[in-house]
Amino acid sequence: MTSAVGTDGVPEIARRARTAARDLAGATRADKDAALHAMAAALCDATTDILRANADDVDHAEQSGLSAAMVDRLRLDPHRVAAMADGLGAVAGLPDPVGQVVGGSRLPNGLELRQVRVPFGVVAIIYEARPNVTVDAAGICLKSGNTVLLRGSSSARHSNAAIVDALRKAAVDSGLPADVVQLVGGAGHEPAKALMRARGLVDVLIPRGGGELIRSVVDEASVPVIETGVGNCHIYVDADADLDQALQIVLTAKAGRPSVCNAAESLLVHEATAGSFLPMVVPALQAAGVTVHGDEAFARYDGVLPATAEDYAAEYLSLDISAAVVPDLDAALEHIATYSSGHSDAILTRSQAAARRFTAAVDSAAVLVNASTRFTDGAEFGLGAEIGISTQKLHARGPMGLVEMTSTKYVVTGDGHLR
Repeated sequence: MTSAVGTDGVPEIARRARTAARDLAGATRADKDAALHAMAAALCDATTDILRANADDVDHAEQSGLSAAMVDRLRLDPHRVAAMADGLGAVAGLPDPVGQVVGGSRLPNGLELRQVRVPFGVVAIIYEARPNVTVDAAGICLKSGNTVLLRGSSSARHSNAAIVDALRKAAVDSGLPADVVQLVGGAGHEPAKALMRARGLVDVLIPRGGGELIRSVVDEASVPVIETGVGNCHIYVDADADLDQALQIVLTAKAGRPSVCNAAESLLVHEATAGSFLPMVVPALQAAGVTVHGDEAFARYDGVLPATAEDYAAEYLSLDISAAVVPDLDAALEHIATYSSGHSDAILTRSQAAARRFTAAVDSAAVLVNASTRFTDGAEFGLGAEIGISTQKLHARGPMGLVEMTSTKYVVTGDGHLR
């Protein structure tokens, strides 16, 4: 059942996806929700096959020298497979955005206008390593009425094939076309480039991965792109922070799962509280295995490496963090404006004035107050699952769920009106 093709097949599978999109457009919410629940059950039933395929991918990745962060993103276990299935169930429980009336009015001439949510049609996603993206993307696209073309990385080839095979079979068993979900295979970069050039066949292309992948897609694509971004996420500990609370937030945001895009990568501390907080946070981070790359104030501690501009700009995706002491809130804002990737940045403070200033001035997709950057996530935001986290400013920004996978059209109703 799995559709995995090389470059020459991309136009053909895109056409099949467009045909399936027309069929999907007539599906009711009940039809789509039934398919999502069937897909969730199919994943659970196929857990053994999926984990066997994933073990092959992980073994090959480790032998190939793939970074520990990427291997962690690649690795599946029964809990992660169950979580993917639960994500499909959560999406099924969300309202269907298709057909929602965004706005409307009656014009003075009597014409009735309605702006209605509609699917994009065919969505293509190019992504790295994480097999859970395969499931999240398929579920969100199906519920929002879109068919999806999935181009995962070669490191997850076996995992993605096993997952898509289960999803396609479940779609057919539910009465939907198998081609609502298709996997774009083939060696090398040409299949991905073919997706980027499939203007007129692919309606929207979403890259999800590292900075190099995203830049390549944005620069080379001739189809419309929704840009996701890397996560150089900052935590600023203000002069009025609760230091015990701040310590726990910094530790879990950095060391909880360092390989994900919403992990904290940069720590800023107000100089008024640095004398108290640094003796707490540096040993705690080091005890958790984190290497601190810091300025002169942090470098007084054993084991802290001197930070460079490259460190402050880095998305480490590892047990590393850049750190600096700043003289005031304005200096923290300037540092974030210089180095942040616009993903998620947090302030820890008991000052409402500082919190208001920070949230107004920081130009990121998510700005958090007294909370971990790890909360920037579709499931945590109540979106069910997510396609990715957009750091652009057009149409979609932040975690992209169902609504972000729709466009709108105007329905104009008259009674023989002439212009």
